[in-house]
Amino acid sequence: MTSYALLTCAPMFALLAWAAVSDCASRRIPNWLTYTLILGGLIHSLIAGPTVGLSGALLGMLVGFALTFVFFAVGAMGGGDVKLLTGVGAWLGPWGVLLVFVIEALVGMAQAVVQAASQKRLGAVLRNSAVLAGGIASGAGDIGVSTLPEPGADGKAMKQVLPYSVPVLVATALVFALRWGKP
Repeated sequence: MTSYALLTCAPMFALLAWAAVSDCASRRIPNWLTYTLILGGLIHSLIAGPTVGLSGALLGMLVGFALTFVFFAVGAMGGGDVKLLTGVGAWLGPWGVLLVFVIEALVGMAQAVVQAASQKRLGAVLRNSAVLAGGIASGAGDIGVSTLPEPGADGKAMKQVLPYSVPVLVATALVFALRWGKP
């Protein structure tokens, strides 16, 4: 990994780590942190040797926002999560943030499976996922949460919300290492 690339992107990693700690502790990402991440990415795009130029940073912000806003609109994630990926887009550009989104989805899926297993709800999660997938594959437009089988005898849902920022941090580190970590 080039020292210069790592040094210039250190603020991004510091802010993402701070977001992960905050998200795990309180399930919230402070606005000052996400706005600093976005502004830092834009400033970074103007310095010598950035990961992306200004146009790439702006397009990356748009892609990061668009990828997550749909999930925010349906209540699947919070506004801080949307701003977090928008900030990553400012640092890594459109292709970088798209890769982060795909990798973090896989990391998040693994995180959800581990959480479900630790709460002894893995069977219910897999069963509900199969019902949803079957409904989508068959073209049933009316499949929804009300048609899912009960998660267990007690009927309780998963006990915790997954912190989105942890998979984003892991995915960003992987994408950065793969794309900009070459000497």
